[in-house]
Amino acid sequence: MFAFSCGVILLYRFSVLPPYLWLFSSLFVLPLLLKPQTARFRVVVFGMIWFATGLGWAAWNADARLQKQLTPGEEGVPITVFGYVCDLPQPGSFNSIRFNFCVDRWPAGFGSAGTGMHPDKVRLAWYGSGDKILPSGPIALEAVLKRPHGSLNDVGFRYEDWLFRHGVGATGSVRKVTDLPGASCGLVCSYHAWHRAVASVVERYFGDAEHYSLVASLLIGNRGHLSAEQWQTLKATGTIHLVAISGLHLGLVALIAGLVVRRFLLMLPAGVISENGIRTTVYCGVLLACLLYALLAGMTIPTRRALIMVIVGGWFVLKAREVSPWWPFVIAMAGVSMLDPFAPLDQGFWLSFSAVALLIWVFANRLQGLGWLAGLVLAQAAVFAGLWPVLQSFDQAQPLAGVLANLVAIPWVSFVVMPVLLLGTLLVVVSGGTLTAYVSAGFDAVLGVLWGLLQAVAALPLYPLPGASQTVLVAFAVLVLLLLRFPSRSFRVLSGVVFLGWLGVGWLTNVNPENRSVGLSEVRIFDVGQGLSVLVRSGQQVLMYDTGPEVKGVYSAAESVLIPNLKAMGVHRIDHLVISHGDSDHAGGLDLLMGELAIGRISTGEPEVVRGKLAREPVADIQPCPRLPQVMGAFELSFWSSPLPRSGNDASCVLRIFHRESGVDLLLTGDIGHDVEAEMLAEPKPEWLSLFSGQRILIAPHHGSKTSSSMQWVRAVMPNWVIYTAGYRHRYGHPHPDVANRYRQVGALPLNTACSGQISVRFEGDGPKITEAKHRTPFWIGGPGLTRDQCKIP
Repeated sequence: MFAFSCGVILLYRFSVLPPYLWLFSSLFVLPLLLKPQTARFRVVVFGMIWFATGLGWAAWNADARLQKQLTPGEEGVPITVFGYVCDLPQPGSFNSIRFNFCVDRWPAGFGSAGTGMHPDKVRLAWYGSGDKILPSGPIALEAVLKRPHGSLNDVGFRYEDWLFRHGVGATGSVRKVTDLPGASCGLVCSYHAWHRAVASVVERYFGDAEHYSLVASLLIGNRGHLSAEQWQTLKATGTIHLVAISGLHLGLVALIAGLVVRRFLLMLPAGVISENGIRTTVYCGVLLACLLYALLAGMTIPTRRALIMVIVGGWFVLKAREVSPWWPFVIAMAGVSMLDPFAPLDQGFWLSFSAVALLIWVFANRLQGLGWLAGLVLAQAAVFAGLWPVLQSFDQAQPLAGVLANLVAIPWVSFVVMPVLLLGTLLVVVSGGTLTAYVSAGFDAVLGVLWGLLQAVAALPLYPLPGASQTVLVAFAVLVLLLLRFPSRSFRVLSGVVFLGWLGVGWLTNVNPENRSVGLSEVRIFDVGQGLSVLVRSGQQVLMYDTGPEVKGVYSAAESVLIPNLKAMGVHRIDHLVISHGDSDHAGGLDLLMGELAIGRISTGEPEVVRGKLAREPVADIQPCPRLPQVMGAFELSFWSSPLPRSGNDASCVLRIFHRESGVDLLLTGDIGHDVEAEMLAEPKPEWLSLFSGQRILIAPHHGSKTSSSMQWVRAVMPNWVIYTAGYRHRYGHPHPDVANRYRQVGALPLNTACSGQISVRFEGDGPKITEAKHRTPFWIGGPGLTRDQCKIP
């Protein structure tokens, strides 16, 4: 079972999908090695058989999912699909609702519909829905779809990973919704309709509660009502797991159900039921209660995973066999891998099984019992230290506040909040809603205590933990786990001194941390969708040109892309921040960026506009676009902006980055249009523009808009490479075909972040080395026939 799980897990480390038919055929060859060898060798071969089985099982399921794709010709075509809503619709941006739609039938004659290779599930947004209600049960939707796509950078959230993990084969927007009252609704369709009805009942009863968002999250797994501020508090305190219906919640339901059923059975006359019958009945009652709660919570991925673990763990408790506690752990992992072979793509898979493994290590086979307080402290210490390297592998921090918050929040949620919610909901249902006001007040009371605690902990002036390499964190985790498992007074004192010294040195050196130095100077053009953000590094010096797009309360490239990547690269300070102009797709997320990193100086083509975007006082004055050239390590920087009173796109601050050793330059032009291009060509000052004879990389003005890149400009600049920073199938349609054709006429090699993802340029002595992130992607993103592989520049 362990070998099978390892095979499933290993698949998602491949960049190419292995041929599962060859893996399955190897199962007929490997048994031939069993007979003539020793028993130990036969165990190895048997493990290889199951390892190949797990790898083949995962590869077969992955291939089946990848086959169900739209073709490029089917994108952007209005179609009518038939099916049902298969999750709880959530409020989205721009007066929309977002939901998953399970497709029962595609229109006749639609592309691949006749082959059965169309997506089973699509992710949709219904804009301008207002007070309209999305019907439950079978419906028909007129929608415009596109293939899975999202920002692709070295670090940060990848939407394409999420879509593949959840089986979503296309995304799009809804134009029209039609109810189909006479159509049949199968078992799964009926369940989702019932779950939506339950969500409506919960909102009707408790929607006026002050903490309704937490009530809906903990009762039915509906987290769509949590605000951005609430998510930030949960993240800062490391308590997001509290609002995801998982092992904590199902374990509590199992405990309550087991106690209630056993107490009821013990009230029966002696001899009516045997002890073995009591144990079996309790086990069945626990499973029934957990199954009902899992159905109530929407059977989400973490809920299903926790349910499998309860089934396996409960079975071993029922049989009361003297076996290692690792047996049910491995069997549960194999069960999850078998029933959900995509589980290793889920961060929760690693966190939940890692947490359970840590608890088994600390508490299993102890000769002396522990009190509840000592047990809680030991559990938090083990989880904090053990999960730290796991979280860092997912580019996440381990908040120090999480230790304090979870020490109080976990028992409060387990022994107060959840029992009150379950009992209160039962009272409201039994009373027909008569007791709703009293129950809601009780909910707000217990949840108010919880939320007040989390807000207080989040507001504490706790210093961030010092950064460390993965090796150091693993060593720290091993040390803590050894101390917890094999306590020794002298070893504990010595380890405590070493740990506190490490923290002290780390905090002292983190007061003004230096940027990590790079051997070769480089430029990184981030994939931020329809927008621009470029990082320039030479030695320890860092310049950033633009910060990408931001839509308040919806998306921020600074939060999703820039900050995670900068931290992963060891960048703590931006020496020079250049904002081309004040448009939101170039100057988004400035407050977030300034809150996370030190900023040296700020230059922009629109100082007043950029200053107006800041809610906080900038640490440096915001200066106009510089006029004098500057030196930054191996780079020479030259700036230009129109001397005329310009605003908006035409006020963009143009930056030329010249690498002396290789004789290569890179032009960043913001959103300048035809008039400013002509003005720049006519001005004699930037002699480097048209008199340059080396290799040139150009970031296309205004993302390749038809209002820019005139033929005169293109011929004067004569780039060897042109890079468009545009969104995939964006409504603006960048780059414009005419613009792309002009650059082709002068022999420029085109690249587009919408197709390539992040583009990195390393300046070597013999010229630039340009790499595209799509060439370092796993098989479900960069595989043949998928979106990135077939993405074309007009």
